Amino acid sequence: MEHADKELNPFNVMKPLNLSTREQDESQPLTVVEMGKLWTTFVGNSMSSQIISYFLQHCEDVYIKKILENALALTKDFLQRVEEFFKKENFPIPKGFTQEDINFGAPRLYEDEFYVHYLKYVAKGGMSIYAVAIPLVIREDIREFFIYANQCTTILLGQINSVLYDKKLIEKPPIIPTPEKNDFINNQNYLNGWFGDVRPLHAMEIVHLYDNIENNTTSKALLLGFYQTVKDEKIKTLFKRGLDMTDKAVKQFSEKLHIENLPTPSYIDHLVTTSTYPPFSDKIMLYHKFDMFSLKLRSFGNSLAVNGRRDIAALYGRATVNVGLFVDDAANILIDKGWLESPPKAFERS
Repeated sequence: MEHADKELNPFNVMKPLNLSTREQDESQPLTVVEMGKLWTTFVGNSMSSQIISYFLQHCEDVYIKKILENALALTKDFLQRVEEFFKKENFPIPKGFTQEDINFGAPRLYEDEFYVHYLKYVAKGGMSIYAVAIPLVIREDIREFFIYANQCTTILLGQINSVLYDKKLIEKPPIIPTPEKNDFINNQNYLNGWFGDVRPLHAMEIVHLYDNIENNTTSKALLLGFYQTVKDEKIKTLFKRGLDMTDKAVKQFSEKLHIENLPTPSYIDHLVTTSTYPPFSDKIMLYHKFDMFSLKLRSFGNSLAVNGRRDIAALYGRATVNVGLFVDDAANILIDKGWLESPPKAFERS
């Protein structure tokens, strides 16, 4: 119990390094990591800032509105900080997304409760970008920015979860028995999934199945709103495919938990209104699903990394192929329409 009252400060445990290389670092050109991650952060937050701004036009719940305001303040802050880095490096500011992609006069497309689920969905995506950047970034000033962005997003996610649980908008994750002793794997049957002695799911398998169901229920509701308001028929057809694919994934992942009598996140399709008047441009809707489906690939990879059953590995494998094909088709439409902004790329020597 000696740690119970200690302040959560890393430098209570570690000794700080006092290196004087900051000015030298800042005089160096951006590395590919710094350039790429800053570019991605700018484009992603330019999209989020527009969508959240629209949501704020149609929000009545006091606490949900406050979270939306906090999320919008963060996106604007991140955009400003990244733009300052780019200007200092004479780097062209990405076009990203602007108010041209939003119709603020459009009627409500989603209920207030949806906004909280949505913010959790996209904040987890943002955090995955910032967290990957931190160990790879060399320049101290840029590394500090990504640490700051990660901390801010962590606090926002805490606020989101507090509202979700306080308002009973989501069930707590499953509870499993506390182990009575340490357990070691001594039989190859541990990997079985379809035949023979199939063991119960272990904790990490449950965590990632639950997380993927939560992500996909929100993705499906968002996509449902997009599907009923998109103008372009080719994009509409792609969105219908995405709806069917996401629904199938939710059912398949949920089945694995139901077999163990464990609870799963519920569908939230009822939080989409019947409006068919588009608040978002076809461009921002298509890019949003292209971007978030791309992040699903990372989520499935993380799930596979901690999985120990062959049946679940096969499930993630099939889902990865389907999502990959969706992302490829979305990219082709974006390219055909001249909507896909290119990240920085290496020098072409040919």
